[in-house]
Amino acid sequence: MKVKKFAVYGRVQGVGFRYFTWKEACKIGLTGWVKNLSDGSVLVIAKGSEEQLTQLYQWLQRGSPSAEVKQVIMEDYPDNESFHDFSVRRT
Repeated sequence: MKVKKFAVYGRVQGVGFRYFTWKEACKIGLTGWVKNLSDGSVLVIAKGSEEQLTQLYQWLQRGSPSAEVKQVIMEDYPDNESFHDFSVRRT
């Protein structure tokens, strides 16, 4: 299992992006979390197989129905948190 950090930029706040990300991550079988950041972006930390993480990355590039994703940056993230499910975190 790997952990990845995704920074999502564009019109991704106020459009249900976190909810749809949560729904997609659960469908894929990932654990981790998603939250809005003060700069208007969304941060996603996800743990799963390389294939699952690639699926999420591809979905994040499209985004939720009302979102306008301009950029998604994916980076490795330290595997030092224990995730039991995928959750939406408050800002």
